[in-house]
Amino acid sequence: MKKLLMICVVMSLAISSRAQTEVDDSQLGAWYMYFFNKKFGDSQFGIQGDYQFRYWNMGSDLEQILLRTGFTYTPKNTNVMFTLGYAFISSGEFGEGDATTPENRIYQEALLPQKLGNRVYLTHRFRYEQRWVQNQDFRTRYRYNLFINVPINGTELKKNVLYAALYNEIFINGQTDIGDGRMVERFDRNRTYLGLGFGLRDNLRLQAGWMNQTTSQWSKGQTQLSLHHSF
Repeated sequence: MKKLLMICVVMSLAISSRAQTEVDDSQLGAWYMYFFNKKFGDSQFGIQGDYQFRYWNMGSDLEQILLRTGFTYTPKNTNVMFTLGYAFISSGEFGEGDATTPENRIYQEALLPQKLGNRVYLTHRFRYEQRWVQNQDFRTRYRYNLFINVPINGTELKKNVLYAALYNEIFINGQTDIGDGRMVERFDRNRTYLGLGFGLRDNLRLQAGWMNQTTSQWSKGQTQLSLHHSF
């Protein structure tokens, strides 16, 4: 009887712990982001990056801090931009716990802009990541994002122009075995975003919208507020 009682207590604690750490996909999260891109004079080189503060809720339950910067290269007579960069990510668990997991990441990226007619701006982004996550084996990941920006009261993404912003990004894991007998799905996640942007200056845009992120375990909505700066 005592053994049975102990088993019940252990199972109860395990279920309770799991309930505390499971992601509540009905809770709206928030991401606050700054993106920048700078070209070094008239050269083919530059720098780009983004700094993001992500929350499971609207601002008190930290999901991630992401700091990413890379050097860019644009070949002559093209509008394709290649990037080699580094990112540091600190991921927090859902709920009241304050434990975080650090990750160091190197990435390579190709950005291919395209214009359809006078108003539709497309950008294809291909990204390959090498990831060092604490307590996991070395991992890689493949990402493809299609961005679509459509000006509403103009034909260019400039000052005082309101525009619709959409994107969809898919993530594919390069490995499924992450060490110590732990496995992940080949499909990592998908993000679908709808928003509106406004040109504060010719080189500075403010954007706000809603993004749904779907993983193999949960699907959750996130509000997004971002600044996009070219200088």
